[in-house]
Amino acid sequence: MTRQPPLASPSSGTPEPAPAAPGDRERLLAGTHHDPHAVLGAHPVAAGVAFRALRPCALSVTVVLGEEWAELHDDGGGFFSGLLLLQDIPSYRLLVAYEDTVLETDDAYRFLPALGEFDLHLIGKGRHEELWTALGARVMTHAGVRGTRFTVWAPDALGVRVCGDFCHWDGGAHPMRSLGSSGVWELFVPGIGEGELYKFEITRPDGSRTLRADPLVRRTEAPPNTSSIVTASHYVWGDEEWLAQRADTPVREAPFSVYEMHLGSWRPGLTYRQLAEQLPGYVKDLGFTHVELMPIAEHPFGGSWGYQVTGFYAPTARLGSPDDFKYLVDALHRAGIGVLMDWVPAHFPRDDWALAEFDGRPLYEHEDPLRAAHPDWGTLEFDYGRREVRNFLVANAVYWCEEFHIDGLRVDAVASMLYLDYSREPGQWRPNEHGGRENLDAVAFLQEMNATVYRRCPGVVTIAEESTAWDGVTRATDQGGLGFGLKWNMGWMHDSLVYASKDPVHRKYHHNEMTFSMVYAYSENYILPISHDEVVHGKQSLVSKMPGDWWQRRANHRAYLGFMWAHPGKKLLFMGREFAQGGEWSHEHGPDWWLLDPAYGAEADHRGVRDLVRDLNSGYRHTPALWQRDTEPSGFQWVVGDAADDNVFAFLRYDAEGTPLLAVSHFSPVVRHDYRLDVPGEVPAWYEVLNTDLARYGGDVHNPDPVLSEPGSGGRIRLTLPPLATVWLRPVSGPGAERSVRRPPGR
Repeated sequence: MTRQPPLASPSSGTPEPAPAAPGDRERLLAGTHHDPHAVLGAHPVAAGVAFRALRPCALSVTVVLGEEWAELHDDGGGFFSGLLLLQDIPSYRLLVAYEDTVLETDDAYRFLPALGEFDLHLIGKGRHEELWTALGARVMTHAGVRGTRFTVWAPDALGVRVCGDFCHWDGGAHPMRSLGSSGVWELFVPGIGEGELYKFEITRPDGSRTLRADPLVRRTEAPPNTSSIVTASHYVWGDEEWLAQRADTPVREAPFSVYEMHLGSWRPGLTYRQLAEQLPGYVKDLGFTHVELMPIAEHPFGGSWGYQVTGFYAPTARLGSPDDFKYLVDALHRAGIGVLMDWVPAHFPRDDWALAEFDGRPLYEHEDPLRAAHPDWGTLEFDYGRREVRNFLVANAVYWCEEFHIDGLRVDAVASMLYLDYSREPGQWRPNEHGGRENLDAVAFLQEMNATVYRRCPGVVTIAEESTAWDGVTRATDQGGLGFGLKWNMGWMHDSLVYASKDPVHRKYHHNEMTFSMVYAYSENYILPISHDEVVHGKQSLVSKMPGDWWQRRANHRAYLGFMWAHPGKKLLFMGREFAQGGEWSHEHGPDWWLLDPAYGAEADHRGVRDLVRDLNSGYRHTPALWQRDTEPSGFQWVVGDAADDNVFAFLRYDAEGTPLLAVSHFSPVVRHDYRLDVPGEVPAWYEVLNTDLARYGGDVHNPDPVLSEPGSGGRIRLTLPPLATVWLRPVSGPGAERSVRRPPGR
């Protein structure tokens, strides 16, 4: 197509130069200009319209208006300019010629900001609950043109430029403009779409430059590569039924049994979509109500298991795209399984391409060095007192719940957030304004996060990994609490494992380790965690913690799980513990699935333990006494709590209608016949509904017939207690009632 040049200056045949002022030119080249749109693009002047472009490495730049065109003057240094004899700024495009290609594009510097004033107002107030829709890279149509809006918060930067594959990683062509006091920089780049790699080139206050990944990036390159990727979701959800019913019953009154797992090592090599074909069926078969995923957000080092996050808004690219992760969540929901994820707002790593001193000064981390450096992990702590940082994290919690339909957030390392002196010696921390050790900013942040998530996301639960006696972790925020739904019971975990690891002959000296939890069991809404933390770094696997020969270890393992499932509190078990894996977990190879192969004698061994976990979950879900009154003291009653010499614990759990379940745990390697227990007198007989010593699990002693109350005893029964076993019994009443008692499959 032949283009005519009627726009040229009559005197020269080409437009007169309209160069940028020396100061503007210098600042643009240095990457320190806060308003490049005031210089580049089209601007009315006294003699017409001045056009300016900054295109490093270009051979020529031509202004195109339909069939008309005018080649701009080469001002050197990548600058091109021209004065066109026009009364108004026209609609135009640029034709940019490089050595090996010619690119026709809209001019990024002819557009008004693509971020609204209300967004900026909310960001400035620290109240943008959908921050991911305002910051980051968003594919959109702006002023009728398709492209990508880039926005980033960098208030201390002298200048910000966006660069990527689309400009050969030379940020000179795409300086961003500062949107006033908000600290936000913005640029709409026409023609840029999904799949483009990008980063932000930031000029620090000292004039040096740093290339940074987008803090709000929603898709990243797979590590070890670190670029951000422009993305948009096209996933169509199919879990409407799940979302509609998940808020029907408060979590504290519902069965809640969690399979904790590390996605990348559960079946090494599987993608999100491949996991979606295997994981839901496996978890559903075992009867867990939820899975908990160790951190999914992008992290550079796989050995960190995800607890050192660099991409807080991006599912790890190791296993697929964000839409692929949505596919996995959707598949779990359609199988009736809730999805929890570990969320890590306590700290972030020091990688020089991520959040650390993002714009040249402490930004996401606290400016006080004593409060910025995490003493345990070599990482940095967030500045919870800065409203924009708090907003970044609160919106992040909402993002995972709303965009990925996550059903719960397990918040990592809460104790390290709450205390200014956490892992610090005297002189290494400063008291708060009241002279105390509490991090008041972190308290306010956690309260805001919990209140916001519960308000916006019905049915979602937040769970605190909090290892101290902080008062009110699961108390409502309007009553002065932190507002979590559940808290990991670290005390129960520690004490019960200490007891279980002792030789039976010594357990009587540690009897209180198993009973002490009931002193504080109703101080918070608890979940009992046997997590990944307990089976790594020389701590041994759960079955390997147990004393005795292999049979005794497995029996102890089974009895411990039976005790755990009957004890007040929700349940969590890390992968591999469901079949008594003997080795510690490694993120590199995951569970030892070969142990379930019958060729290794697994039928009455590891498979037996897995069968027990399946039956524990089945019995648990179908027995309201085990979960309906988890947070009510009246839902629990000791039958025998002081039988230290016998290593016996017996207690009753009650449902909302007062129907009991009797749980008896016996941690000695002998059979006890006719063991007497005083139970409610109104129950004439009890029927064994679960016994961890059944032959199908690897044992051989049980109570095959109903256990009758002794006449005139007021409710005394005599049981046969299997060695190293837990037994559950339900009441039998009326003719044929034993047939109505729910029992695990295979009984």
